[in-house]
Amino acid sequence: MARVTQTAETSGTGRPAPRHHGNRHGRSEPARRAVLEAADDLLVEKGFAGLTMEGIATRAGVAKQTIYRWWSTKTDVLLDAFLQDVAEDLTVHDSGDLARDLRGHLRDVASFLNASEPGAVYKALIAQAQHDPVFAREFRSRCLDDQRRRDRLPLERAVERGELPADLDLAAETDQLMGPVYYRVLVTEESIGAEFTDRLVDAFLHRHGLTARA
Repeated sequence: MARVTQTAETSGTGRPAPRHHGNRHGRSEPARRAVLEAADDLLVEKGFAGLTMEGIATRAGVAKQTIYRWWSTKTDVLLDAFLQDVAEDLTVHDSGDLARDLRGHLRDVASFLNASEPGAVYKALIAQAQHDPVFAREFRSRCLDDQRRRDRLPLERAVERGELPADLDLAAETDQLMGPVYYRVLVTEESIGAEFTDRLVDAFLHRHGLTARA
């Protein structure tokens, strides 16, 4: 997440609501970004159990009431922090070369989830979703569904270019490509460096009779 360079505002305008994500172009934006950055940092330092709204407010330099004006719980703060990180750091590039795009995307996702603060947030949100059905639905609709669309995008583009057949089962193929990455992030915590992700891409290309361009 980009670091905040301005002093966070401690007040804002507008009607209080349990879910208001700040005015992206108004006076509250520095405070909003400071809160999201603080939540990221404190989760890594203290873990989910040690993260509190009070702690986030203190680290961000804002009043606790400012946080509660925009978010109801620390989980809500973390979800917005993660979504902002994804928007800033996980762009699916389009080079016109399926192999290159898949290698780049798998490497980016693996690094983002396994070697960055957002990865710790992602794991905490996944854990929270296991015992909070209401949050699980929100997490799926606001985060997981969008991530699946991003993961599928290189294949969709390849179908449009004619590199892959039009009747390809995109959902199943995406699961085969990305599933091992998420499994290692969430379950085994084994290495998921470029060597591992490139092997997944090579297996996909081989399965479909494709080779990487020189």
